[in-house]
Amino acid sequence: MAGFASQAEVRVTDSLLPQIAADFHTTVGAAAIVVTAYALTHGIIQFVAGPAADRFGKFRTVAIASLLATLLVAACGTVSSIPQLAIARLMTGAVAGWVIPISMAYIGDVTPHERTQPILARYASGYILGQLFGQAAGGVLGDLIGWRYVFFVLAGLFGIAAVGLMMELVIDPRTRASGSSAQASRGVIADYVIVLSNPFARLILIIGVIEAALAWGAFAYIGADLHARFALSFTLIGLTVAFFGVGGLIYAALVKHFVYRLGQTGLTLGGGLVIAAAFLALAVEPAWWLAFLALAVEPAWWLAPVATTAIGLGFYMFHNTLQTKATQMTPEARGTAVSFFTSALYLGQTIGVAAGALVIDRLGAVPLYIGTAIAFPLLAQWFASLLRRRSIE
Repeated sequence: MAGFASQAEVRVTDSLLPQIAADFHTTVGAAAIVVTAYALTHGIIQFVAGPAADRFGKFRTVAIASLLATLLVAACGTVSSIPQLAIARLMTGAVAGWVIPISMAYIGDVTPHERTQPILARYASGYILGQLFGQAAGGVLGDLIGWRYVFFVLAGLFGIAAVGLMMELVIDPRTRASGSSAQASRGVIADYVIVLSNPFARLILIIGVIEAALAWGAFAYIGADLHARFALSFTLIGLTVAFFGVGGLIYAALVKHFVYRLGQTGLTLGGGLVIAAAFLALAVEPAWWLAFLALAVEPAWWLAPVATTAIGLGFYMFHNTLQTKATQMTPEARGTAVSFFTSALYLGQTIGVAAGALVIDRLGAVPLYIGTAIAFPLLAQWFASLLRRRSIE
C-alpha cells in the first residue's frame, strides 16, 4: 500500500498538468515545474535515505516516511499558486522518496538471489497499480471533483499505509531490526565509497539516469499532446495514460515466462524495441496507420492506449532487469546502493522532463517521441552488452 501510494503520487500530475495549467493561467511547459520539483527532491533524498535505512531499519524508515507523506500530500491540495504547489511537491518528494527504494532494499535483504527478480516484479505490481491509479485518478477525479481533491485522496491512501506499517512494527519484532554493526561502524561516506568504487555499480547508475530521462522526458507530455491534438477530456486522458500501468501489470504477470524464455539480455533488448515501436506509433498521425490498414476512418485517439500499454510493457522489461541488478550490485551496502540508484532515476527524470518542456512548447510532442524511439534501443543494446560481459566474467 505504501508503494501504491508513493507511485500514485509520482505520476498523478501526468494527466493533471493541463488542468493545473488552465487553473493557474499558464502553459503546460511552465506547469511542468510541479513534476520536476517532485522528481528533484525524490532523487536527492536518496543520498540520506539509503544510509539511514541501513542503520536504523528499512521497515521502520518506510513507516515514518509514509506518515509524513500523509500530511505533505494533503498540503498540495491547499495551495493558491504554481510556486506554492511546486514547493509542496518539493517537500512531498523528500519524504515519499523513501518508500519504494527502501522497500526494494528490504526485499533484497530477505529474498534468495535466484528469486529476486520475480519477487521484485511481484512487489512492482503493487506500485504499478498505484501508478495506474494515479494517472487514471488524475484525469477521472480531476474531471469530477477537481485536481486539488485528487491530492486529498492520495493523502488518505498514504494514511492507510502508515497505520498498517505502524501496526506491523508493534506486532512483528522482525520489522524492527536495525542495520548490522559492520554498517554502523563503517560510516555513511564508506558506504558511498563502496558503491562508487564498483565499476559495475557506476555503469548501472549511469544507465538509470539515461533510462529515466528518455522514458519520462517524453511520457510526461502524452496527456497534454492528446488534449491538444484531439481535445480529449481529462477523464479520457487519465485513462489513456494509465494504460502504461496495464503494460506493467502484463509484465508482472508474465515475468517468470519472460525470464525463462528471453533471459535478462533478451528482456533488455526486447523492451527497448517495444518502447521504440510505441513512441513511433504516437509520433505518426493515426490516419497514416489506418490508411496502411486500408481503413477509411478519421484520425482517432483510441490508438494511444495501445501505444501507452506497449510503452509500459517495454519499460518494465528493461527497467525490472536494471532494477534487479541495482539490488545486487553492492549487497554489503544494499540500502545505500538502491537509494543511489533511485536518485539516479529521479535525476534522469528531472533532466528529461525539463528538456521536454523546452521542446514541447516550441516544437510539439512529435520530436520527443521520435528522439525516444531512436535512443532507447541504443541504450538497450549498451545495457545488454554489459550483461553479456558480466555473465562471462
